[in-house]
Amino acid sequence: AGLALGAGYLFKSDEASKTSVLGIGGFKSDNGSFGYGLSANLAWNSNRWILSSFFGKADLQYDVYAGPLAIPLRQQGTLARASLAYGVTSKLSFGAKIRYLDTTITPTIFTGAGIPGGYLADFDLKLLTIGFIADWDLRDDTIYPTSGLLLNVEAVHGIALDGIDRSYSKGFINFSHYLALGESGVLATRISTCAATEDTPFFDQCSLGGTDAMRGFSSTQFLDLRTASLQIEYRRQLSKRIGGVAFAGAGAAGTNINTLDQGGIHSAAGLGLRLRLSKKFPVDFSIDGSINNDGEKLLYVYVGQRF
Repeated sequence: AGLALGAGYLFKSDEASKTSVLGIGGFKSDNGSFGYGLSANLAWNSNRWILSSFFGKADLQYDVYAGPLAIPLRQQGTLARASLAYGVTSKLSFGAKIRYLDTTITPTIFTGAGIPGGYLADFDLKLLTIGFIADWDLRDDTIYPTSGLLLNVEAVHGIALDGIDRSYSKGFINFSHYLALGESGVLATRISTCAATEDTPFFDQCSLGGTDAMRGFSSTQFLDLRTASLQIEYRRQLSKRIGGVAFAGAGAAGTNINTLDQGGIHSAAGLGLRLRLSKKFPVDFSIDGSINNDGEKLLYVYVGQRF
């Protein structure tokens, strides 16, 4: 259980550009986790330039998994990231991304099996990642799309800054498609795939729920060097202020693309409620409940759509 508070200012720099957002927020949960941050996502000159930035600090307590063993960890850190993309057209953009992360991880309680060596190497790191981003955006709206598609590609290279000779690479592709069904229904689908090299820190590896925004599992439960997933969601606006969704997804994680199915297919489904927050912009307050193939239930509370 916990509480999150946030505020955002939405505007358009010009009629042909995407919606820009300035935001600030924070949260605290009953397991001792807390964090805060601020962001600025700006688009101007008919999407000729798109800037995305974030700065935040967090103290998180969560579990990572070594087979069936759940290992409770505490991760503290400071994160700053920024990307700048140039629009070749109003729908196609290419750019660069940079991220700085200073993080410290400690086990919160002793486990009889100890901490796997692969995790110990990631407990105290300062990382700088730089990379390439590309977006092909044919959606009719960036906040609540009802038609079109979005192809997002990202490839980054990370290096350690604290004297450790370590580097790694990671890339992912998210393809989302939207189809209007009647006057108030939308069918949204997403296909995702991710790959990372062996030296990638465990918290930066490909993740079901992290890389692809899939609901139904903790984003630290299925971490590995390869992931692939498929999601589908039906959205319906029931009135001017109230809407609902039904969703399902399935994915797999493994060390390489040929062994993705060895760990099994992980699936989940659920229902969600949407409350429209703005009369000018189609921004929703979202509450989703899911159940996965292991019978575990998760609740999601956030602003906007999952994808």
